[in-house]
Parts: sequence; C-alpha cells; structure tokens
Amino acid sequence: MKVLIVGSGGREHAIAASVKKSPKVEKLYCAPGNGGIGELAECVPIGAMEFEKLAAFAVEKAVDLTIVGMDDPLVGGIVDVFEEKGLRVFGPRKNAAILEGSKAFSKDLMKKYNIPTAAYENFTDADKALAYLETAKFPIVLKADGLALGKGVLICNTMEEAKAGVREIMLDKKFGAAGNAMVIEEFMTGREVSVLSFVDGKTIQTMTSAQDHKRAGDGDTGLNTGGMGTFSPSPFYTKEVDDFCQKHIYQPTVDAMAAEGRPFTGIIFFGLMLTKDGPKVLEYNARFGDPEAQVVLPRMKNDLIEVIEACVDGRLDTVQLQFEDNAAVCVVLASDGYPVAYEKGIPITGFENFAGKEGYYCFHAGTKLENGQYLTNGGRVLGITAKGKNLQEARANAYAATEWISFANKYMRHDIGKAIDEA
Repeated sequence: MKVLIVGSGGREHAIAASVKKSPKVEKLYCAPGNGGIGELAECVPIGAMEFEKLAAFAVEKAVDLTIVGMDDPLVGGIVDVFEEKGLRVFGPRKNAAILEGSKAFSKDLMKKYNIPTAAYENFTDADKALAYLETAKFPIVLKADGLALGKGVLICNTMEEAKAGVREIMLDKKFGAAGNAMVIEEFMTGREVSVLSFVDGKTIQTMTSAQDHKRAGDGDTGLNTGGMGTFSPSPFYTKEVDDFCQKHIYQPTVDAMAAEGRPFTGIIFFGLMLTKDGPKVLEYNARFGDPEAQVVLPRMKNDLIEVIEACVDGRLDTVQLQFEDNAAVCVVLASDGYPVAYEKGIPITGFENFAGKEGYYCFHAGTKLENGQYLTNGGRVLGITAKGKNLQEARANAYAATEWISFANKYMRHDIGKAIDEA
C-alpha cells in the first residue's frame, strides 16, 4: 500500500520509521517532511496546511492511507477535507480535534462528565480575568485557549506575574489568536506523566507511559518549549494509577466525545498530573506527542499500520497492543537560544555513527538537506533516542549518543530522565 504522512518534525520521523517497518507498505510519502525523513520517504513540497493540494496529491498518487502527525492541520479540518474526497485518513475530524484546539472546550467537557482535572475558569474579557486574579490562590496557571506550539502556558507565582501574563496573552496577543480566550486554573503539584492512546470512536487502547521535559534549562528552569526530551516508561505510572485512569479518565473521555456528537478517531494524548488527590488531566492533545512518539513508538511491537487501520475501520477492540519490556530515553539537541532566537543553516556532522547500531535512533526535527549536507533548520534540531534494559541504561546510552553528533550551536539539557533516579 501507499502511505502519506503529513508533518515535518521529529514526531513524523518516528512515525515514518515505524511505518517503514510494516510489510504492508510499498511506498511512503511525507509532506513536507525534512532532511532525515527523506531517507525513508519521498518528501513532497506541500505544506501541512495546504489541505486541497495534499488531498489532490493523495488522489493523484492513489494513496491508500494518510497519517496526520501535526496538531494545526487536524484542528483546521484536514481530515474532513480528505474524507469528503473518499480518502482514508487517520486523525480526528475538526469537530473532535477541538479537544486539543480549545482548552476552554476540553475543561468544560471534563467538568460536565466528571473527569478529574484542576479547578478553573474561562475568560474572553481581560478585565474580568484580572478581576478574578484578586481572589485567586498562588501559584496559578494561565493558558491561552488555542494552539500555541506548546508554549501558551504560564505558571505565575505572584499577582504581578499573573497580571503581566493576562496582558501578554489577551491584550498583547503574544500567542496570536490563541489568546482570544484564556483559561485560569489552579496550580497542581505532583509527577507529570504522558499517556498516548489509539481511539476508534468508541474503543480506546493506551500505549506505554512517558514523561516529557518542557522547560529549556536543566532543573526545569527557563522558558517552556515544545519539549527538550522524554523517557518511557514512567516508573511513577503504576498499575494502581493505570486502573484509576482507565476507569475515570480514558474511557470516560472517549464516551464524552461520542455523547457530544464528536466521535474521536485517532490519537488522544493524555497529559496527567499525579496529585496527592489522585491522577488529574493537565491537558489533552489530539495527536502523537513530540518528543513522546520518539520513545513510545520504538518500543511498540505491533505493526503500526495494522493498528491505525483498525482505528479507521472501527475495530480497535480486535487489537492487543504490545510493548517491549525495556526503556527508552530521548534527548533533544536544540539550537542555542531556543525557544527565543537562534541561528539556522549550521552544518551538522556525525550521522554515520548511528549506522547499524541497534537500539539507537537519530530523529530529525529541524533539519534540511542542501547539496548533500545536513543543516540546522529549526529550534529543536534532532531527537537522540536510545533503548536500554532499564531507564538508567537507556539514559546513559542516549547521552553517549548525543556526543556522536556535532554542530556549532548545539544545546541540550543534561538532566533528561533524572527523575527516574528518585523513583
């Protein structure tokens, strides 16, 4: 079969690597792709938001299945466009992708269906938001309602910070239209865990757990980023936690979306906080996490295409997900200055060090290939992933592998997965 992947980051490279392993796939395309994905797939110069062009390409090439990796096209309605043309596509329709597209919607959904989450209020008026802060407890969390590249969340410790945050989001529009509305919610403490799941509209099957590191600097300091690294599984995600989440969070979310006339087919990413009062939902995403996909997919034993087809066909209940009994750690190599300002176009060397090394992966996030030379082309450049028999070994392997790659403004955190030592 012919498969098209929509996207251009490390997540899409990880998806492509898994798809390529399927004996069902004879031809793989990626739009627009990146330098590394080009080694696995034919990259097509069509942007992820060019829905009509992408659909026309899928029709022209007789693509059998399209996998949408990114959030923006899903929230924008790419699945609806493809389905109208009779194309098989994996991802939620626009009316279901709102689960990620609007934080206000998802918070209201959780309140209505008694899904555990932080106490909150929604605002579309900055003055009302500022007035609400006068009665709030600190620290407090401000969230831009819409998509903001994983950066639209501010944790404020003081009234001054919070008022500045409201102005930043709602008045200065730092995150653009994403800040037309805003959620103010209580600050939760505990361990963060990410759980990705496959959903076919009614059935949900969860994958192995992971934990992301959002802040730019060691010790969780600095600005929020799209993610500086991750590890899987989380030692804090116990059977007891899983049992609770299956009963009170996972299936109830799928049932709630169906009850609202928004049946969800695709990936639901559950961002959880393991609080002293039990697990609660921090956020939902409507696609594979990035960089979570880079540690979860390499550990999955199933044929990814078979699982995705079961979701599209509404028969996910016939699939048994299986994961390797090991661990994986991903360390993001970024351009120094990310997420604010950084140089692009810097030569990268050392890729040959990964050749033939089992259990080591170099996922391209922000690269381009020019005249046979890989160059940096983004803030997050590469995701260096390694497996090991346990988390400590996987972490040691991943950090060793970061030394195999060189570029002038290479930057990384040095404490990815350090929390595993405290488990």
